[in-house]
Amino acid sequence: MMSLPFYQRHHEHYDRAYRHKALQSTLNQYQKETKSKSAVYAQGSTAYTRGSAAYRHASAADFSLASSAAYSHGSSAYDLESAAYSYGSTAYDHSAAQSKRSAAYSLDSESLSQSSAAYSHGSESINKLAAAYRLGSEAYSLGLKDSNLMIENQSYKMSPKAKRAKQNFVSEDKENEAMDYSVPIFTGREVSISGITDTEEERIKESAAYVAKRNLFATGEGVSVSKVAKSTSEEEHHEKKSRKVAIRESAERVALKKTLEDTQAFHKKLNQDKLLHAPEFIIEPRSHTVWEKQNVKFRCSVAGWPAPRVTCWYKNNVPIDVQTHPGKYIIESRYGLHSLEISTCDFDDTAQYRASAMNVKGEISAYASLVVKRYKGEIDPSLLYAGTVSMPLGFGVTPHGYASRFEISFVDKFDVAFGREGETMSLGCTVVISPDIKRFKPEIEWYRNGVLITPSKWVQMHWSGERASLTLTHANKEDEGLYTLRVVMGDYYEEYSAYVFVRDADAEIPGAPGAPLDVQCLDANKDYVIVSWKQPAVDGGNPILGYFIDRCEVGTAHWTQCNETPVKFARFPVTGLIEGRSYIFRVRAVNKAGISLPSRVSEPVAALDPADRARLRSHPSAPWTGQIIVTEEEPAEGVVPGPPTDLQVTEATKNYVVLSWKPPGQRGHEGIMYFVEKCIAGTEDWQRVNTEIPVKSPRFAVFDLAEGKSYCFRVRCCNSAGIGEPSEATEATVVDDKLDIPKAPGRIMPTRNTDTSVVVTWTEPPDAKELVGYYIESSVVGSGRWEPCNNNPVKGTRFICHGLVNGEKYIFRVRAVNAAGLSEFSQDSEPIEVQAAIGGGLLHGVCPELSGKAGGLTDCTISWEGMHESSQPIFDTDALLKRNAKFNKDTLPSSSDKLGRTGDNNMREMVKDAVTSAPQNIAAKQASKSRPGKLLTLEKVTKKDTAAPSPPYDITILESVRDSMVLGWKQPKVIGGTEITGYYVNYREVVDGVPGKWMEANIKAISERAYRIQNLKENMVYQFQVAAANLAGVGTPSLPSQPFKCEEWTIAVPGPPHDVTCTEVRKDSLVLLWKEPVYTGRSPIVGYYVDMKETEAKEEHWKSVNEKPLQKKFLKIGGLKQGVSYVFRVRATNQAGVGKPSDVTDPVVAETRPGTKEVVVDVDDNGVISLNFECDQMSPNSEFVWSKNYEPIADDSRLNIDTKGGKSKAIFKDLGEDDLGIYSCVVTDTDGVSSSHTIDEEEMKRLLALSHERKFPTVPLASELAVEILEKGEVRFWLQAEKLSGNAKANFVFNDKEIFNGEKYKMKVDQKTGLVEMIMDKLEDKDEGTYTFQLQDGKATNQSSLVLIGDVFKKLQDEADFQRKEWHRKQGPHFVDKLGWEVTDDCNVMLKCKVANIKKETHIVWYKDDREIMVDEEHDFKDGVCTLLISEFSKKDAGTYEVILKDDRGKDSTELQLKDTAFADLMNEVCRRIALSATDLKIQSTAEGIRLYSYVTHYVEDLRVGWVHNDTQIRFTDRVKTGVTGEQIWLQINEPTPQDKGRYTMELFDGKTGHKKTVDLSGQAFDEAFAEFQRLKQAAIAEKNRARVLGGLPDVVTIQEGKALNLSCTVWGDPTPEVSWLKNEKSFVSDANCILKYESGKKVSFTISTVSTLDSGKYSIVVKNKYGTETSDVTVSVFIPEEERQSQQQKKNEDNKTKA
Repeated sequence: MMSLPFYQRHHEHYDRAYRHKALQSTLNQYQKETKSKSAVYAQGSTAYTRGSAAYRHASAADFSLASSAAYSHGSSAYDLESAAYSYGSTAYDHSAAQSKRSAAYSLDSESLSQSSAAYSHGSESINKLAAAYRLGSEAYSLGLKDSNLMIENQSYKMSPKAKRAKQNFVSEDKENEAMDYSVPIFTGREVSISGITDTEEERIKESAAYVAKRNLFATGEGVSVSKVAKSTSEEEHHEKKSRKVAIRESAERVALKKTLEDTQAFHKKLNQDKLLHAPEFIIEPRSHTVWEKQNVKFRCSVAGWPAPRVTCWYKNNVPIDVQTHPGKYIIESRYGLHSLEISTCDFDDTAQYRASAMNVKGEISAYASLVVKRYKGEIDPSLLYAGTVSMPLGFGVTPHGYASRFEISFVDKFDVAFGREGETMSLGCTVVISPDIKRFKPEIEWYRNGVLITPSKWVQMHWSGERASLTLTHANKEDEGLYTLRVVMGDYYEEYSAYVFVRDADAEIPGAPGAPLDVQCLDANKDYVIVSWKQPAVDGGNPILGYFIDRCEVGTAHWTQCNETPVKFARFPVTGLIEGRSYIFRVRAVNKAGISLPSRVSEPVAALDPADRARLRSHPSAPWTGQIIVTEEEPAEGVVPGPPTDLQVTEATKNYVVLSWKPPGQRGHEGIMYFVEKCIAGTEDWQRVNTEIPVKSPRFAVFDLAEGKSYCFRVRCCNSAGIGEPSEATEATVVDDKLDIPKAPGRIMPTRNTDTSVVVTWTEPPDAKELVGYYIESSVVGSGRWEPCNNNPVKGTRFICHGLVNGEKYIFRVRAVNAAGLSEFSQDSEPIEVQAAIGGGLLHGVCPELSGKAGGLTDCTISWEGMHESSQPIFDTDALLKRNAKFNKDTLPSSSDKLGRTGDNNMREMVKDAVTSAPQNIAAKQASKSRPGKLLTLEKVTKKDTAAPSPPYDITILESVRDSMVLGWKQPKVIGGTEITGYYVNYREVVDGVPGKWMEANIKAISERAYRIQNLKENMVYQFQVAAANLAGVGTPSLPSQPFKCEEWTIAVPGPPHDVTCTEVRKDSLVLLWKEPVYTGRSPIVGYYVDMKETEAKEEHWKSVNEKPLQKKFLKIGGLKQGVSYVFRVRATNQAGVGKPSDVTDPVVAETRPGTKEVVVDVDDNGVISLNFECDQMSPNSEFVWSKNYEPIADDSRLNIDTKGGKSKAIFKDLGEDDLGIYSCVVTDTDGVSSSHTIDEEEMKRLLALSHERKFPTVPLASELAVEILEKGEVRFWLQAEKLSGNAKANFVFNDKEIFNGEKYKMKVDQKTGLVEMIMDKLEDKDEGTYTFQLQDGKATNQSSLVLIGDVFKKLQDEADFQRKEWHRKQGPHFVDKLGWEVTDDCNVMLKCKVANIKKETHIVWYKDDREIMVDEEHDFKDGVCTLLISEFSKKDAGTYEVILKDDRGKDSTELQLKDTAFADLMNEVCRRIALSATDLKIQSTAEGIRLYSYVTHYVEDLRVGWVHNDTQIRFTDRVKTGVTGEQIWLQINEPTPQDKGRYTMELFDGKTGHKKTVDLSGQAFDEAFAEFQRLKQAAIAEKNRARVLGGLPDVVTIQEGKALNLSCTVWGDPTPEVSWLKNEKSFVSDANCILKYESGKKVSFTISTVSTLDSGKYSIVVKNKYGTETSDVTVSVFIPEEERQSQQQKKNEDNKTKA
């Protein structure tokens, strides 16, 4: 085991933090075995014995006192200083006459004293550790190398970590041996503050304790109060006052003098009170030395007036961006203490850090260094060279002291496993360890996806001594992943991994989705928690509609559903929890088929305030070294809490919005609760959300919001004293999902792996946010059935799909997952047959690391460091690429070669020449690895999963001479996911059509796509093939080319251009690039011609793009049709003519792909001009390549290229004419991402002008200075800037003199709106002049002036006076709108005016011509409008109308003249409205003729009506006449004739314009009207002459029996009608009793001389002639008198008796 620093050995809590877990457990075991004295093992280490025993004991005791005082017991600076002096003197006594070192001791004592005082100001325990380390290093440098410190029976109170054996005796070997880590050198200054005075020191210590206590309470951490026992024992040393004592006293005097100077400076600064002074660091950040994977925190405190702020933290003078490295850096400023925390330090964090503070008086910086150390056994990345791995030596000190190593191997290993939810699964492996040391047992650790697994009710682990097993008692999808068994033996460990797949259990309802998984509780508080989960891979065949969340209180079995409607977002806030109780949660998915099985329940979570939860489980990481004095405070009763702070929207979806805030500072000692309020943005209509019960947590989820609307929120606090003021409202928040569903992944590429598995890779979707992972599905080609390959989302862009059928062809697709949902499926991959790759599996060098993500690795996937000798791949990538052209293609490693299997010996033999040097061979034999190290892979290969490229194609001859030929070819269509590193060319002779043996043309890979093959035979025919290579290997060679004859080209024209490529493809254009011909002909090339055609077009459709030859070797081709595929070629020309065309390009479709971005020119605030290009489709190997005029930029004196992530910037140093041209940027290893920007003279001038504007900025104005008159007659001067910062200022100047805010001038600057205004109450004569507003915002300035003199000023002054009078008038009831008129739709006239400032007592009176108009009812002033309606307006209504409005505050009047012209205008409007109301002309037939008519709403005489027949005005006669009947305007045509046919127009004239209505009375319309007229005329004649009863007959006649009845009537008809009578509908004729008479054809009589009851009935007279018949009825009723009737009845009764 490596030697540990002394400050680590003696402090158990730091020992635990620095050492690896296995090392710690080993030390525990060792300490139990060695309780009394240490045993030093001889083998592997030698005990240092040259120091004297007395010195060892004395130094150990002194060091123990110093260490105890400095760290564990927190003693004062004096104690630590005394210990340092004692230590120094003891060391001096035991040194050999080294008097010159005593001064160094004194200086060391002074430094230590200063460090102790700095600690008294509140520095952390790690600072004391550094001081102790410096003390130890001084002792080391002063000749103490041979010492062996022995500390007896030291016992310390540890920080609350897991208990370990009490440390009684520790002995270490090689204590002062140089440790195996590197410490970089920094030029940072030492930071220290000495104590002030004894009194001042005590006061500062007390203040530090208070600040520390306050910080602990503020952060919610637990506070432990411990008594600090000061060691009062002091060792007395009686020494002679020699030269060394004198030197020490001299050093003490110097230190005391320095202390007094610091004290005076401190008090002087305290007395400055509020005088301005520059920032000064009171506590500067301290340098730290830590181990890897630990956290470190820099702290500083700064003073000054005004209070300075720490503007930024820097790493090696580069600002630290927290957003760029989330979770890595935490920057805080709390209670004047500023801190920078670096999480999980690694070697790259070794740097110099700087804190910068600033106020108005200046800026100051403080520096500190961080050294991150690495354990001796870890791999240094600097040892990686050219693709090789240098492994650590396999020897070290085991826990038992032996210099040996362990061989750890696995037998009977578990394989890839498949299970189903609810089943029990078991993984096991037999472990063989050599040598077998009985007392030293291995540690067995299990990991899932790189995360350590702990035993639980779901997971059980067992170690029998030989076999390790892990049992999943109830498998769930959460258990799916890469399982790793790690066997740890001291400093060494070995591991084995395989993947476990867990499928969904059968759904209870057919078609229901799978259960969600990985339910977690986030952000828990008193009554609120956020539940998150992952969506299942199986949706049951129907889309998932949402999820239900259930909760259950721990200890019960009652589940309660938390949401009524399903939520789609995979996070949901659950409210209404009961404080102090614990809950578990589960989630169910639902689709239209039903609800899924519930997920696995979450871990229990307590509904507690985070501070309370922290106090319950908090344990300080180191013992408290200061004092905290806790005093009781009187409770602050009756304190209304203040407003909450830092209110913000932490999450917003379409279903809810989550708010968070901080409690107020003013709240008393009782608990507070909160009310949440909302309002629609732009309004002040605040509504309380939680109306019934206030919330207890500073978190709240607001539901029932309208999707798409914007809301603002605020929070109030409440307690028993009342409800406080609201917090500041949030910014407007739109209720919508902020997180979009990701787009589909792209570039799905399957690669062979084993007989039952396939490696699938893909690219991350663009603009992906918060990705949870990916789901992969597979399908047998032609089956149409998709099966999930994983049920737990995998991270990374690579996965091995297992469980496939050997020999079957599969296709694959991938979808991405985030909290918003699942993306669409990617495009299907190319089919691939399941078959083992060459070598049997995956190449380890391209495996992703196990730490952090599984990556889909299975089988025996272990890191480089843990491979056995038989499976350790050792090769030089470059050497392999140089030599592999000699191998047969079937023996080359493919993209999925796995060199870690047996049976790869042949492959290793083939590359034995590429094996690395001796140190790497030694590393290859090392089967174990250093315990704390990270997993190591090849740096080049791990950047991206790769595959060998596809074959190049289109081999052509660019030049031919007698003994050599130049080949050209096109790049492979599939490059294998990484850049092509080179090409290998083979050739063969063809004799009489028979090809010979292939021969190598090049041994070293060539990078260009053109190559000259030398030493060929003249006039021999050759064939060629080309293979491309990348880091994964050499791809399949191309098909043999056409036969080419090697002969001297003697043609005069040039050869073909080559390497013709298309870039910057858009929907209507692209850029074509090419290289000049290798063979130029007999004269220089003078230009190029570009040809193009559509891909499917015939050869004769080639057409030239340019008429004149191009001098350049690029061309932007426009005018393309979107979606059409094109091909291109290029021809070179010289004086002899045009040469052979180049090879045709690949077809290119003219389209602008989604997400295409262009080069954007930008000018920043400092005037720097740059070209910017952004790409979101980059792979890890992608690079930005800038060029000018499509040539590489060789002169970097004009440009600086800055690339960060997916953004690249080309910055012009001094833009000028030399920079004119086309600048293009291409992103390599993408699907043709490129763009360009042209800078011509006009663009250059624009950019230079903009740059000048940015360098010397002005405040942009939205509007210049203007003036307006306000309602009260005030004068307002104002201007508006487009944007102002919070530091913007304005100066107001009048006639070159600055004016200030006061009684006359009211000035205001609104930085939010940019509005600057000044208001004057009154404009006087002396205010005539020039007004100027001057603005300053940072370094930007501007001003605007307004000149008010002469007539302009006079007009403005008059208007102000008028407005002032108007305002006074409006203080009482007044008219807003004067009296006016309007014509209603009913053509009535309404007089109306608008009033304001009225009340119930206000009266309104109407007058006409000074006579009051009486109205029927009191006006109610509805809507402030008064009206008077005049119906059927006519000339009699002309006159003067007046309205008076009055009450006790005053009166106002308005008048309207309706006379002469005004009356005419009104009548014209009335007539116009009447004319507009006229209906279309209708045709009506009458007995007299034909009538044309139209209806109007109202008719007045002023409306003039005219009629036109066939464009001729109608003259009215007795036959043709017009008139008005009511609202009907008509034209009557009596006895129409054919001459009356034609077009009739009615003209209505309103006094200004005419309105026409037209009808066509001709053709069928006339015929039908005329026929109807004839019919009506005949009907009228018939009606006139038909027979009828004119009168005389009553309807009913009642007569007494025995009386005479005489009825008569008159009849008429032409001809004379016939008369007949009916009785009771039957014919009736005269008889003796009834006489019927008909005289002279007119008079009819009906007489009955004596009526009887038999004559009662209905009589009808019927008159009839040829025109018609008419009937008149009369009813005759005969009655008998009562006496007579009774006598008749009596007689009848008597007759009946007689008969009886």
